[in-house]
Amino acid sequence: MATENLAQEAKGFYKLSWLQRIGFGSGDLAQNLIYQTISIWLLFFYTNVFGLDAGAASIMFLVVRIIDVIWDPIVGAFVDKHNPKLGKYRSYLIFAGVPLVGLAILCFWNGLAGESNTVKLIYAYVTYVGMSMLYTLINVPYGALNSSLTRDTDEITILTSVRMFMANVGGLLVSAGIPLLVCYMTSASEEDWKSSLSTAIFMGLGSLPSFIFMPLVPAIKKKVGKKNMFYIFLTVAIVGMGMLYAVGMTELRNNDTVINICQFIKSTGVIVATGYMWALVPEVISFSEYTTGKRISGIVNALTGIFFKAGMALGGFVPGIVLWLTSYKPAEGAGQSGTTDPHAWFMTMVIFGIVGLVLLFFCFSQCKERVVMDAKETANVKVSDLWMEFVHNRPLRVIAFFFVTAFAMMSVGNAAGAYFMAERATLEVSSMQWQGILWLMCVIPAVLLVLAMFIISKYELSDEKIDQINKEIEARSKE
Repeated sequence: MATENLAQEAKGFYKLSWLQRIGFGSGDLAQNLIYQTISIWLLFFYTNVFGLDAGAASIMFLVVRIIDVIWDPIVGAFVDKHNPKLGKYRSYLIFAGVPLVGLAILCFWNGLAGESNTVKLIYAYVTYVGMSMLYTLINVPYGALNSSLTRDTDEITILTSVRMFMANVGGLLVSAGIPLLVCYMTSASEEDWKSSLSTAIFMGLGSLPSFIFMPLVPAIKKKVGKKNMFYIFLTVAIVGMGMLYAVGMTELRNNDTVINICQFIKSTGVIVATGYMWALVPEVISFSEYTTGKRISGIVNALTGIFFKAGMALGGFVPGIVLWLTSYKPAEGAGQSGTTDPHAWFMTMVIFGIVGLVLLFFCFSQCKERVVMDAKETANVKVSDLWMEFVHNRPLRVIAFFFVTAFAMMSVGNAAGAYFMAERATLEVSSMQWQGILWLMCVIPAVLLVLAMFIISKYELSDEKIDQINKEIEARSKE
């Protein structure tokens, strides 16, 4: 058995220890502590605390993502062409980690009270653009780490499950922890604490199902198949959104138990469907190596990065525009914990940022790349390879469009959650502002999930086909 295992490892089919799996997953936990805070809370911070107009903030979110579309392929080609001494992909966890944390913290600095909106907007652009560019320098090589640790599809499924489990630990800490920590940083009243606790529970339920269902993903996939798993959980998410919308149209929206049940059902579907999609990325990397002879993980992850950021661009732009079109103005006392202390959000982000940085260093220590092309093989990698890969790699195109719809759905829904909880007791059921929030919470995400279900139906790489591709790649390497 030992001889057989050594032979498999020589071919790139490595089995990892649980410390290595957890170490790899800690990278996603770290990134979520930082970037999920940005995704879920930054628009709310800009409109309800920092004082920016919702329309101006939404335009900024769109501009940042357009910059990402240019920046991501440059990073992808750079990562594939270079081999830093500390590791081809893991080096960036350290090199970009420190400045990323610094700029993420500065995004939540509320020290410009009394300054003009123009000054505030310039500051927001500089910090948010810089943070997003540095995030790419970590996220693209981190995504490539998954496929560089092993070729074993079962191991990759386990890695993805661990990764998504820990990513959702980060999501839970961000969604539930931020409102409580911000409230703690202020001189909060008893009523503020009750409101913050309700918000924390509701937002936390967006991540809680991951602890139940993500560890079961390998068994669920084996039982029903990859595509059926997507269909089942996308449908569950749509049902949950429909229930939440129906409740939001009645006075039951102020009943915590009812809305939390709806949120749990919706989140269960979203978490499994969007969590497992990351396991498809190593598959299209192997497909690319099979068809082109190059294992350009950085290029492929840059492409998926472009499309998930395109989804986030749509998801970041739509909420601000809908709020602007419905003339949204935060009601006095509506979720504005932190305005009494201008540094509450900043200090909260300091805590999350430092913890995230420590986790990035831990991830670096446990992730040793084993399945990578050497410098000679990647010397001719260029940015144009990204677009050529997109044109010729049909499975990659399918998951790219799935990423767009999935991340647009998550970004819209996550941003709306804070407004839903802040305004549910202050706005009339029939008011245009409340209807806008409900559409952001339920209707628009549900439509996007129907589209996502159609897209994933076109994905053609079964587990059997991927195993065959990896075996053929192995056979070629012997020639």
